[in-house]
Amino acid sequence: MRITNQNSNRKVGQALPPASPTQPNDLWTVPQVDGVAGAAPNRAKRAPLPSPQSPAPSPCPSPWLILAAVLLTAVPAFAQSEVSITDPRLPPIVGHYIAPFHVQPRVVAPAKLSDTPRIDRLIRGGNLYLSAQDLIALVLENNLDIAVQRYGPFIAREVVRRAQGGGLLRNVDTSLIAPPASVSTTGVSSSTNGLAAGTGIGSTGTVATLVGVSPPNLDPQISAQFRVGHTTTPVTNVVAYGTSALTDNYLYYQLQYSQQFATGTSAALTFFNERYNYNINYDQFNPYFSGYLDLTVNQSLLQGWGRPVNSRVIIVAKNNVKWAGLQLKLQVETTVAAALDLYYYLVSFNDAVRIKQQALQTAQSLYEGNQKRAAIGALPAIEVTRAAAQVSASQEDLLIAQTNVAQQEIILKNVLSRAGVQSPVLEEVHIVPLDRIEVPPSAEVRPVQDLVQEALANRVEIQENTINIDNQKTLLKGSKNNLLPSLTGFFEVTNNGLAGPLNPSYNQCCGPAYPYFIGGNGSVLSQIFRRNFPNYSTGLSLNIPIRNRQAQADYVTDQLELRRYQLQLQRAENQVRVDVKTAVIGLQQARTRYETAAAARALAEQTLAAEQKRFESGVSTVELVIQAQKDLATASDAEVESMANYSHAQITFDLAMGRTLETNHISMEEAAAGKVARQSSIPEGVAR
Repeated sequence: MRITNQNSNRKVGQALPPASPTQPNDLWTVPQVDGVAGAAPNRAKRAPLPSPQSPAPSPCPSPWLILAAVLLTAVPAFAQSEVSITDPRLPPIVGHYIAPFHVQPRVVAPAKLSDTPRIDRLIRGGNLYLSAQDLIALVLENNLDIAVQRYGPFIAREVVRRAQGGGLLRNVDTSLIAPPASVSTTGVSSSTNGLAAGTGIGSTGTVATLVGVSPPNLDPQISAQFRVGHTTTPVTNVVAYGTSALTDNYLYYQLQYSQQFATGTSAALTFFNERYNYNINYDQFNPYFSGYLDLTVNQSLLQGWGRPVNSRVIIVAKNNVKWAGLQLKLQVETTVAAALDLYYYLVSFNDAVRIKQQALQTAQSLYEGNQKRAAIGALPAIEVTRAAAQVSASQEDLLIAQTNVAQQEIILKNVLSRAGVQSPVLEEVHIVPLDRIEVPPSAEVRPVQDLVQEALANRVEIQENTINIDNQKTLLKGSKNNLLPSLTGFFEVTNNGLAGPLNPSYNQCCGPAYPYFIGGNGSVLSQIFRRNFPNYSTGLSLNIPIRNRQAQADYVTDQLELRRYQLQLQRAENQVRVDVKTAVIGLQQARTRYETAAAARALAEQTLAAEQKRFESGVSTVELVIQAQKDLATASDAEVESMANYSHAQITFDLAMGRTLETNHISMEEAAAGKVARQSSIPEGVAR
C-alpha cells in the first residue's frame, strides 16, 4: 500500500485535492512471507519527517555557534507535560526550615478540556483538510482516551512516593480504553456508534492488597507532648501532711524522634522533663525537677528481617511506574491504529460516494435517452419505467453512501477533539482527507518466525506480563518471611536526672538535703548528659504462632498467583504468535481481494462500454445495459472496499508487530506530553 502526499517530500500519504488526479509515490509496501503478503514494510522507502530548512554550514563555523547548537540540542522539546504537579512557593525566612515538613500541599494543574490550536489551522471554508500525519498529531494532542491514560504514570509515581514513606500500595486504574470502531458499510449503524465506552479491556499492573510483614514507616517522626495542671486532694492526716488539702502545681513535656529503617530496625530517642510543686513540709526539695533521655533500638531478627522483605512495596511501586508507562504506550498504539482505520475508511466512503454519483449519472443518462427514444416510438414505454427504477435504486445507494460519510465524520471528530461533536468549530465542518490508499505491486519477503521474534520483543503486552511476574516474585518474599516466628532484639539506655531548690518549710524529718541535688533544670540536664544515673537493658522477644494457618494460606495463595501470571505470560506470547500469523494471512487475503476486485472492475467497465455500443446499434436491450451498470457499480464498490480492507490489514499488521509508533513516526515523549513539535498547515493549492 502506498500513501503519499503530493505537497510534501514526506512519504505519509497521497494528497488528493477535490477533482484532481492522483499521483502516488511509494511509502508503504505490502509485506509478504514465503511469496505472500506478510513481511515487514520496507523501511528504506520511508522518508523521515521534514525538518525546517537551514542554511548550509560555513567551512569554519564559529565556536559560539557550535556551543549554541549543542545547548539547543540538549534542551528537550517539551519541558512540561499536559499533566503537571506544582510545588508550593515557600514563605520567606521560615520557608527553608519548614520545607521538610511539607506543610503546604502540592497542586495538580486542572484538566485540559480545550483543543490545541492545530485544528483551527487546518479548517478553511467549512472543511477540515486532514492528512494522515495531521490526524495523528491531533489524536496525540486532543484524544481523550490518551489524555486519561496520561495520568497513569503520574499517579504511579505518587504511589512510589507513598511507598517510600511506608504506605501500602494504592490501586491505580490504568485499564486500556476500548478504541472506536468504524460504521457499517451497509448503511447507518445504530448499534455501533464508534465511541469509546470507557471500559477497560486490560488488567491493571498495580497490587491493591498486601500480605505478610507490614512495611516500615520510613519517614521519621517528631512528636511532642506538653501538659500543665493543678490538683487538689483532700487528706485526713493533718499531722503527716501539715494540711487538710494537698495541692500540686505540675508541668511536664516530652519530645521524641523516631524512625524505622528498611533493615527491620526501629529507633526512638525520647527526652522527658517534669516539674512538681506541693504544699507539704516534709519534702526536702519543693518544687523539684526530674527528667530523662532514653534511646530504644529494636531489630527484627526473623520475621521482618532484611531489605528485600521491607522494601518490597517500593520495588513493586517502581515497577508499576514502568507498567503505567507501557500502558500509556499501548493506549497510544491502539488509539492511533483505530484513528487511522477510521481515516482510511472515510477515504473509502468518499470514494464510494463518488462511485454512486457516477452510477446515478449513468442511470440518469440512460433514463433520459430512453425517454427520447420512447417519444419517437423507437422504444417501448416499459423500458422508460425500467430505467426510472434504476435511477431510484442508484439514488438510494448514493444516500446510504453519503450517510456513511456523515456518520464516519462524527466518529472521527470525536477521536481528534476533546470537545467532540459539541465543539462549535467542528459541528458543521466536513472532513476532507488528503491521503489516498494505493496498493503497491510488490512487497518484501521475510520468514514468519523472524516476524514473530520481532513482535515478541516489541509488544507491550509481553513486557507488562513480565512486570507482573516480577512483582509477584517480590511480594512472595514477604509472605514467605511471614511464616517465620517473630523474634525481636532490643536495647535501651536511659540517663536520668533529679534536682530542685530547698524547701523553705522543710521540717527536717528526713535529715539534711544532699547538696548534689540542689539546683534547677540546668542541674537535671547536666546529670543527664554526664550520665550520672544511667539505666541499661537488652533482651529478646519471641512470639511463635501455633499452626500459623493464615500465613501458610497467604504463602500458598501468592505461589498460586505467581503460577497464574506465568501462564498469562505464556498465553500472551501465544496470542502474539497468533496475531502475527493472522495479520500475515490478512495481508495476503487483502492483496488477493484487491487484485481480483481491480480486475473485475476493469472487466465491468469494458462490458458496460461494449453493451452501450450494442444498445446504440440496436442489438442489445435496456435490461442488459442496466445490468452492466449494476455490475460496474458493484465491482467498483468491491474495489474500494478491498482497498479499505487492505489498509486495515496493514494497520493491523503494524499493531501486531508492535510497529505502530515506528511506522507513523510517533515519539512517546511527544505522546506523553500531549504536544507534537511538527507544525500542520493546509497544503498550497488544496483549498483554493
